[in-house]
Amino acid sequence: QLYLYVLTALLLFAGHQLSRDYVRGELDSGYEGPLYLEPLSMNRFTTALIGQVVVCTLCSCVMQTKQIWLFSAHLLPLVARLCLVPLETIVFINRFAMIFTGLEVLYFIASNLLVPYNLAKTAYRELVQVVEVYGLLALGMSLWNQLVLPVLFMCFWLVLFALQIYTYFSTRDQPPSRERLLFLFLTSIAECCSTPYSLLGLVFTVSFVALGVLTLCKFYLQGYRAFMNDNTMHRGMTEGITLLILAVQTGLIELQVIHRAFLLSIILFVVVASILQSMLEIADPIVLALGASRDKSLWKHFRAVSLCLFLLVFPAYMAYMICQFFRMDFWLLIIISSSILTSLQVLGTLLIYILFMVEEFRKAPVENMDEVIYCVNGTYRLLEFLVAVCVVAYGVSETLFGEWTVMGSTIILVHSYYNVWLRAQLGWQSFLLRRDAVHKIQSMPTASTLQLQQHNDICSICFQDMKSAVITPCSHFFHAACLKKWLYVQETCPLCHRQLKSQLQPTSSPGATTQGTPQANQNPAEVEQEQGEPQAELHTEEGTQAKNPPPIKTSAKTELGTDLLSEKSKIQPKECDSTRKRSQNCEMKKLSKFFFSFHTVKLVTVKMTKNISIQVVYTIQSLLKLGLLCVGNRPISSCYLKH
Repeated sequence: QLYLYVLTALLLFAGHQLSRDYVRGELDSGYEGPLYLEPLSMNRFTTALIGQVVVCTLCSCVMQTKQIWLFSAHLLPLVARLCLVPLETIVFINRFAMIFTGLEVLYFIASNLLVPYNLAKTAYRELVQVVEVYGLLALGMSLWNQLVLPVLFMCFWLVLFALQIYTYFSTRDQPPSRERLLFLFLTSIAECCSTPYSLLGLVFTVSFVALGVLTLCKFYLQGYRAFMNDNTMHRGMTEGITLLILAVQTGLIELQVIHRAFLLSIILFVVVASILQSMLEIADPIVLALGASRDKSLWKHFRAVSLCLFLLVFPAYMAYMICQFFRMDFWLLIIISSSILTSLQVLGTLLIYILFMVEEFRKAPVENMDEVIYCVNGTYRLLEFLVAVCVVAYGVSETLFGEWTVMGSTIILVHSYYNVWLRAQLGWQSFLLRRDAVHKIQSMPTASTLQLQQHNDICSICFQDMKSAVITPCSHFFHAACLKKWLYVQETCPLCHRQLKSQLQPTSSPGATTQGTPQANQNPAEVEQEQGEPQAELHTEEGTQAKNPPPIKTSAKTELGTDLLSEKSKIQPKECDSTRKRSQNCEMKKLSKFFFSFHTVKLVTVKMTKNISIQVVYTIQSLLKLGLLCVGNRPISSCYLKH
């Protein structure tokens, strides 16, 4: 309500300015006859009348009152001119209207004189209670939401920008050319960034523009379903904070208008690159989910592929425009490399999507599909790592041989940790896990045809018949490819969760388990007690296992599904001629459904507890999408599930 009162006061002041300008115009013209006989006087009267009516209507709407006459005092000079009152009298009437409006404002302030005191007293009491119960952080967030500061700063900057554009066009007779329009746009933005408050307005404006673009991207891909499960990671704040840090680090406010416009053009290129990276993070899981699913909707596939093609072409075009407009140096080279890297990431996503679609149309699964997808992912992740290393090398060289700043050194250290060290560590661990999984599969015996006939069961990972299988140390049968995908994520048996250790353990793997194979007669309950996980009872006899398969740990399958398992692992068991097989499948479905409901609640709880820490890490990583640190850290998609 405080904002509404201030807005009403500004509207009344605007009405006073309109009335004063009209009276001055009439005095300068000196015409006192009928208005319809003088076109210029008629135009001035019509313009002033429309302006005063708009001001009165807005004041009535803002104050939520039907007494519009309270705000119509400035219409008196217009009524007097319409009645052919002498110009000297109109000046007196205009002063009376101004005094009457001022008295109204003073009466309103006097009648509500104790309201600010009561509001301040109540607010202080509430602030003390909130600080005692929730803390200072919750208080700051509450005040931020109640004062609506981002919207206020955005409106302030948009008014400045509109006035700048209006001033330019009102002083020019000829329409500007295309190049002149671009220069006008940049110089107008530069003129509106001369103070810290206007710079904050630009920051929040960029944030809201980025939020609008990302929201349109979600709506284009998913329709109204995109607003049901909104992602808190893409709120546009990354782009605004990027612009703010770059502006502060480069001293944008202290530069001249021309230099400020040139620097803003480069900063806006960085912001656009960040928006494109966020759009890719939104589109990547949706595209891969469509490829892994059996959705036959051509419209959904067209929207996903068309957006990917846009993200493939536009960054390359932006890099071309940077080369055309600016003289090449290493800083611009890094921005160009970031744009090209975004195009390469989109190309990798499209290649995986095409592989998924090819496998979907084939009757038999494609051999070594997982290795192909791993190579595609590894290629562009290696390129990301190389670009991050180049960024660190350039930052270190600038620190050693150029101008040293505490802020720049801090950003280089943070970037080195998150985008270089953690990325290299995760990549190396992924490689060791895959290599260890291959060693484990090779060390396991292969089931013979007689053993498969005696076992007479399906693979508990993919629910398909087993024509070939490997036998784990705990005497469970699985497809070699299915078990290898499982071991990419965790080193336990999918059924009994006993540790599966290969004969050759890599000693350089961080956190690697000790060498040795578990004993065949070891009690699985003891192993699970050491791991700290609840286990289902295991039947030790092989015949009992065939008749009553133990419950499948759906939580492990859920974890595996978030990275590697294919959508085909969710296919229901095929109908078998054997009655015993059908009963096994029905029992497995019931057990899987029960454990799925239990572990889904557990998984949601874990995700809720980790949400704050993930948001903090994501924010730190997002801050690195600036200038020299414009390489984004692409999160692991939940759609690499197919393989």
